[in-house]
Amino acid sequence: MPEPTIARKAPVKVAVEAGKTYHWCACGKSANQPMCDGSHKGTGFVPLAYTADATGEKWFCACKHSATKPLCDGTHKKL
Repeated sequence: MPEPTIARKAPVKVAVEAGKTYHWCACGKSANQPMCDGSHKGTGFVPLAYTADATGEKWFCACKHSATKPLCDGTHKKL
């Protein structure tokens, strides 16, 4: 599989709602970061579904290299 495009080297804070499913961009090409807009078509990447367990704010990975995808683990600091 090819390497994802680094959309940005900082996470994106997203207000999430308990029980709602979000589709995180795995390829890095979405114009709607950190969520998928369908730009992955033909790249071999697929979005990752994330269902919020509680209402609140989450930091989603935008560098696309986190070990805890779709959430940030600080990997962007090493890129």
